[in-house]
Amino acid sequence: MSKKTKMMWNTGLIVGLLAVLFILEHILPSGSMFLTVLKKGAIYALVAVSMNLLNGFTGLFSLGQAGFMLLGAYTYAILTIPVESRGSVYQYYDGGIIQFTIPVPLALIAGGLLAALFAYLIGLPVLRLKSDYLAIATLGFAEIIRAVFQWDKLGPLTNGSNLLRNFPSFQSVLYPFIVSGICIAVIVMLINSTYGRAFKAIRDDEIAAEAMGINLAHHKRLAFVISSFFAGVSGGLLAMYQTTIQASMFRSAMTYEILLIVVIGGIGSVTGSCISSFLFIACSEWWLRFLDNENLYIGGFHVPLLRPGFRKVVFAIVIMVIVLFYQKGIMGTKEFSVEGIAGFFKNKFGGKKAAEGGGSHE
Repeated sequence: MSKKTKMMWNTGLIVGLLAVLFILEHILPSGSMFLTVLKKGAIYALVAVSMNLLNGFTGLFSLGQAGFMLLGAYTYAILTIPVESRGSVYQYYDGGIIQFTIPVPLALIAGGLLAALFAYLIGLPVLRLKSDYLAIATLGFAEIIRAVFQWDKLGPLTNGSNLLRNFPSFQSVLYPFIVSGICIAVIVMLINSTYGRAFKAIRDDEIAAEAMGINLAHHKRLAFVISSFFAGVSGGLLAMYQTTIQASMFRSAMTYEILLIVVIGGIGSVTGSCISSFLFIACSEWWLRFLDNENLYIGGFHVPLLRPGFRKVVFAIVIMVIVLFYQKGIMGTKEFSVEGIAGFFKNKFGGKKAAEGGGSHE
């Protein structure tokens, strides 16, 4: 397939997806769970792909995504709260020390840059570690940064353990899709570049990669910083989705959820991370909600065992089954491609014509 044809297919798919989302947004009610899954799924898809860049494509086992999302979320919220609302938000800190606002896109980028800066600084000592030691160190960073942001001494900046609110949020489902789509496209281009090939070489065999002239420390740090930047952007998007932000929500459980999404989708598959993000959010937020209803009746039969939180038990069992029977995840290391989709339609709708043409020739 030529580059021009491939570009036309990509453009058509993107326009078609946005058109479908636009139509659904105007057909479905504003409180529809389907729209909720689409919004939150798009945000989690971005952070899952950013984590996959580290775990799947570079071979670095990092568990610090929640911390980087916290940095992005707080940066976005602090920089976009209107000046006239800061007195009510920072009511215990005389309106806070930040008395200006910046546009939403710049605030999202600023959140990503702050997360990237912290990643660079902690990456200098931490990236010397490997495997489980690296995971523990990055998880420790996430817990420390959460505790620091709840510290009263930083209250004039972070509002302590109080909520941040009144910052701009998005109403349209198109917004998180467009932002996440652009960021994921950048990550895909990076993976397919010479840097991406260097990341994969490090993942496969560090000794061989270094023998080929790849600077291990530089490329590991680069992957860590880029991954953290996009995690920070996703944190800003999550703040927009939640409409309020508090440090206590960025616990280690959030990182584990993201890691589950990556594993379920396939370590080393961008497509898998995107698909599993929407499936994870749909199951946890929508499809399994009825299991929390202890007064559920089917006909006249009262369903036993159901109670608040039971859906998490069932969801954990479902995840165990997926991990046991799909050890490489839904997609493994495979990706959906334009060539594959084009080939499907060609075989589906063009095969019959080709066969008829061949028969008449004989």
